[in-house]
Amino acid sequence: MAVIAAAVAVAILTGLAVLQVCVAAGAPWGRFVWGGRHRVLPRRLRIGSAVSVLLYAVFAAILLARAGVLPGCTSPVVVVATWVLFGYFALGILMNLASRSPAERWTMAPACVVLAVLTAVVALS
Repeated sequence: MAVIAAAVAVAILTGLAVLQVCVAAGAPWGRFVWGGRHRVLPRRLRIGSAVSVLLYAVFAAILLARAGVLPGCTSPVVVVATWVLFGYFALGILMNLASRSPAERWTMAPACVVLAVLTAVVALS
């Protein structure tokens, strides 16, 4: 079950990474990210989006490691990192629900809910 949960989470993270790459490159989808205030992100938020892509890769590696796909599933660092990741996604639910952007509320909050549940499944494995 943990492998399936991790695979689905990685697929969602990949989709989010594609979105972040697009907005970092200037796509007019800024209403979905960073509070939704900008149609096209300013330079500082584009940099933030690029950094987000790297973070999503780290998140994916943590989940895959904890699920046993990558080495280190019982490492204390991986176990703790998985729970920290769960907390991050849980906080993300609240942050995205508080967004002034309806697009962000209706897309990112549900994505964080699914990611939090999937991460909990992986963490509990």
